[in-house]
Amino acid sequence: MMERRRMGETDLPLLPLVVAAAVLLGHLAAALEVPLDLLERLPQPPTITLQSPKDYIIDPRENIVIHCEAKGKPHPSFSWTRNGTHFDLDQHSNVHMRAHSGTLVVDISRERAEHYEGAYQCTARNKHGTAVSNDIVVRQPRSPLWSKEKIKPIVIQEGVSLVLPCRPPAGFPPPIVFWMDNNFQRLPQSNRVSQSLNGDLYFSNVLREDSRNDYICYARFPHTQTIQQKQPITVKVLNLDAINDTMEAFYNDTDLFSEEPADERKPTFLLPLEATSSKMVLRGQVLEMECFAEGLPTPEISWAKVSGELPGARVSFLHHQKVLRIVNVSEADAGDYRCTARNQLGSVHHTIRITVKAAPYWISGAPRNLVLAPGENGVLMCRASGTPKPNIQWAMNGVPIENAPKDPSRKVEDDTIIFTDVQMGSSAVYQCNVSNQHGYLLANAFVNVLSEPPRVLTPANAVYQVIKNHRALLECTSFGSPIPKITWFKESRSGTLDAETYEEHDNGTLEIRVAQPRNSGKYTCVARNSLGIYENHVYLEVKEPTRILKQPEYRMVQRGKSVVFECKVKHDPSLVPTMTWLKDDGELPDDESRFVVDADSLTIADVMESDAGVYTCIMNTTLDHDSASAELTVVEATPTPSVVNERPEPPSDLELTDHKKRSVQLTWIPGDEHNSPIEKFLIQYEDSLHHRRGHWHNLTEVPGSKTTAHLKLSPYVHYTFRVLAVNSMGVSRPSFPSKMYKTDPSAPDENPTDVHGFGTEHDNLVISWKPLSGLQANGPGLHYRVMWRQKMMETDWITATVANNSKFVVSGTPTFVPYELKVQAVNDFGAAPEPAVALGLSGEDLPIAAPASVQAYVLNSTLAEIHWDPVSPKLIRGYLKGYMVYYWRERSLHKHNPHHTEKQILTFSGNHSKGKLPGLHPFSVYSFNVRVYNGKGEGPPSHNQQFETPEGVPGAPTSLMVTNSNLDSLSLEWKPPRDRNGLLTGYTLKYHPAPAASPFGSVNSSRGEDGTLISWEYWGPDRNIYLEYIVENSEAEDEWRKEPVNGSQNFMLKGLKEGLSYRVRLVAQGHADQEPHRSKELTVTVPAVASRQVDIATQGWFIGLMCAIALLILILLIICFIQRNKGGKYPVKEKEDAHTDPEFQPMKDEDCTFGEYSDNEDHKPLKGSRTPSSGTVKRDDSDDSLVDYGEGGDGQFNEDGSFIGQYSGKSASRDTTTGAEGLESSEAPSPINAMNSLNSFV
Repeated sequence: MMERRRMGETDLPLLPLVVAAAVLLGHLAAALEVPLDLLERLPQPPTITLQSPKDYIIDPRENIVIHCEAKGKPHPSFSWTRNGTHFDLDQHSNVHMRAHSGTLVVDISRERAEHYEGAYQCTARNKHGTAVSNDIVVRQPRSPLWSKEKIKPIVIQEGVSLVLPCRPPAGFPPPIVFWMDNNFQRLPQSNRVSQSLNGDLYFSNVLREDSRNDYICYARFPHTQTIQQKQPITVKVLNLDAINDTMEAFYNDTDLFSEEPADERKPTFLLPLEATSSKMVLRGQVLEMECFAEGLPTPEISWAKVSGELPGARVSFLHHQKVLRIVNVSEADAGDYRCTARNQLGSVHHTIRITVKAAPYWISGAPRNLVLAPGENGVLMCRASGTPKPNIQWAMNGVPIENAPKDPSRKVEDDTIIFTDVQMGSSAVYQCNVSNQHGYLLANAFVNVLSEPPRVLTPANAVYQVIKNHRALLECTSFGSPIPKITWFKESRSGTLDAETYEEHDNGTLEIRVAQPRNSGKYTCVARNSLGIYENHVYLEVKEPTRILKQPEYRMVQRGKSVVFECKVKHDPSLVPTMTWLKDDGELPDDESRFVVDADSLTIADVMESDAGVYTCIMNTTLDHDSASAELTVVEATPTPSVVNERPEPPSDLELTDHKKRSVQLTWIPGDEHNSPIEKFLIQYEDSLHHRRGHWHNLTEVPGSKTTAHLKLSPYVHYTFRVLAVNSMGVSRPSFPSKMYKTDPSAPDENPTDVHGFGTEHDNLVISWKPLSGLQANGPGLHYRVMWRQKMMETDWITATVANNSKFVVSGTPTFVPYELKVQAVNDFGAAPEPAVALGLSGEDLPIAAPASVQAYVLNSTLAEIHWDPVSPKLIRGYLKGYMVYYWRERSLHKHNPHHTEKQILTFSGNHSKGKLPGLHPFSVYSFNVRVYNGKGEGPPSHNQQFETPEGVPGAPTSLMVTNSNLDSLSLEWKPPRDRNGLLTGYTLKYHPAPAASPFGSVNSSRGEDGTLISWEYWGPDRNIYLEYIVENSEAEDEWRKEPVNGSQNFMLKGLKEGLSYRVRLVAQGHADQEPHRSKELTVTVPAVASRQVDIATQGWFIGLMCAIALLILILLIICFIQRNKGGKYPVKEKEDAHTDPEFQPMKDEDCTFGEYSDNEDHKPLKGSRTPSSGTVKRDDSDDSLVDYGEGGDGQFNEDGSFIGQYSGKSASRDTTTGAEGLESSEAPSPINAMNSLNSFV
């Protein structure tokens, strides 16, 4: 039985599955990996294949797993040491070793993890040797609490520097430090405010907006998933006056940092404090140097290497240029580095001396295994270097070589062991330990002495197929000890192969550069060594290429018609061809009723407008392919008269016959056509197993002339069928459903499609796919077998099972590396065929390198072109999106122009190496840097560089003024342009005579008390200006009156008559021989006034007189009330009968009361009357009052104007005097009555 192997147009054969490493011919044997999977009986010493890292930090949430895997023949046994002593598993019930493995698993659910800290070493041994692992130091992470402290508020002068200490607790590993506020928002950092590597927060100078009470330093310990918080720090930034005002309030509770005003100053360093410093870093590690400076304005930090250039691809700048970071440090990075802090007032430098040491590292790789035959020679080399120079120690089977059994064939010379004339029984595993004060390397390499005759590992009778005129590779992979020699023959052993046609490679492969039919035939490879000979036969078949003889041609067809594309192909008759048609480089529309693919043609029925496009036929064979394309154009069809018809009746009598696992035959009887022929039948099915009832799917269509259909079915479906008839009028009603037909379940026929791989984080890979439908599952228990591995790594596939999902996330992947992906559908009845391999990429991360060789070329005063070398794809770490140029105007080269720092960004999408910066300011200094960006974000910037733009055309002067004008001269003043765009060398003054125009502007008037104010605008040279006015409608033009205005621009025109209108104009008189300039005439109307009236109410004398009269009246009223209270009661009627004129009433001299006209009873005291303590008198019910007689007490005037209110008032009591014992009683005057009396007078 011959195995066939094909080689296509890639010129690569299908290589055999097993490849054995070659053993170099000669006295010194090279590395040889014994293929244990094929040569199981061959002995082999142990080889460590997997071990945990040297530093193993425990995850406190999971068990401790210390890996140690090894291979060998026989399979090795394992043991462990802890801290240099044997680790007995029997004494530790929480520890067990995995079967057929040396991996330790420690269950920490019942015991504290720190009990298992220490240095572990694994030993793997069989009868041919012993291999040992590295020392694996197991440590538990620690996150101690922050020490409690009381932090005093900080009051500081605006403009000075400030350092807020963090001092996080010393945990293991060291924490990640960051600053946030009370709202868990990161505090903004800038060129002025930045965080140092130890977590302190540096302010080059403080501003008022830095005042806040929630500067909080956080320390995050990733391994323990904890975050510790420092007490908040309060910072209050004040100016000097505010500090003096609040000094007393804060004296006992605050630290006052500055008492002097903060002036602008040159930079000084806050960190480091010394003029120079030094630092040691190990080769291959990350070097970080930092410089923090204070000053006002804020200093800019720049870096340079004193004795060379910075390693551009490995350099990045952090914390706003304050930290220089170099990754993968090498010895060439040693030297002096200078950081410079610079502002407008000066600069300061600090030099950091970097010393590079090195832990041991391999020069040409670790020692390699040796497979030697008896009597052969070999060398084990342990070539390593380091700083300081490392010490090399050899061991055999874990025992120092000086204590190992003596072997006369072995000689140790420093880093080399030389084996001479080895014999059987000399097999062993050698350990090379290279160490210095910075670390160690430990490598295992075995020497396996074997005596094996040759054998060929390539399968016998393999058939290689290749297309004519392509390269062919025939394999002959062999193994033997000593290493076999390979010889090739064709057909027979008579003669060697032609060197011009054939080439034999060292690994045994035979290459035919240009295969021809005559090269077909049988080939024999012979493997020979001192122990024997081995032959293997393979066959080569050279095939004719696939070619399209008749290509499809351009077609223009009417809508609704049919079109046929032909594609006739010639191919090798022994190859199986497959025709594929594409539309616009995609799949054909999913409409099998209209798109019919035959062996050499494509037919499209009932063409629609959407069918227009480019159609491509592709003929594939197992070795090659060919393709051709043609375009289809669809035009409107010629309208035809419509025919009135009806839809057909539904089919009937559905019957299922010829029952099979994957097919069944359906027959039916057509219904009435209703005078319109049936064009086709539409067959639908219902799946009651996967869908609810009433959900019908289209299965297939058959021509209207057929009444039977052979239906292809899917497994694990409960089918019910129905048929619909279609004619030109439409679709009939569905037929009655058929009987249910159930198919048996089976393994899936197909795998998920649209398999993609992409990353959402820098260390993951998301594998997604389009899941199978219920119909495609073919059975219950559908799930997916997801497989992945790194491309070109030739490692085993990693597999995971996923159910009820269409994606899977792989964590812990390298950043942006290609992966091979496979997704296979599996159900309870088996798996789908082997899936196709898809490609994906793990997640992106930020680029780690900046563009190099950045240069600027100034094209003109406003345009520059930036050039750079593209960043290596490996350093981009993602999909290249483009480059970004950050540029900003540092300053103008003219001393009068201000300082500019506003940054601008130009983005150049794609893989560019240059770009233009338009719109620049002439005569200016620009700074710029270039960054690459990917889908994750921007990479580090390149070094800031500067360029200067040349002078440009200046702007217009900002102002132009006439300051002095005479009859024959003018004085002009102007201000320089705002944009000088260079050094001004002069001004060009252009002028020309202006057309004659009136020198007067608008003339206006306003009316005042003293006259009419005339105002105007004037810009003429004449100074003899006067105002003319004349009564409107006056016929005598020579009656214009003139008033000189004495160079002013307004004049008060007096003496105008009221009720008249005047024409007013301005006149400017120049030389006597010149015509005077006149303004436009203005009409002024003076309103007529009958008489001059003065508002007497606003005159001062009148107001004073009225106040005096009011005061006099008030005094009289008071006197009157007093007198009335002393007098008797005088009813009005009685008084009028006795005295007709009240002016003749006599008055008493003593009390000014009216005469004795009252009853005697009036002089008697009232019975029961008394003066209450409140000062009020209670009146009898019989007492009279002003209300009784005077309508509420208001005084009234009679018809002749006499005041009668004085007769109507009554006292509430009388005054009674009885000798010395007499009591005087009177009622206090009522304020209401007094007010009423006052109102009467007023």
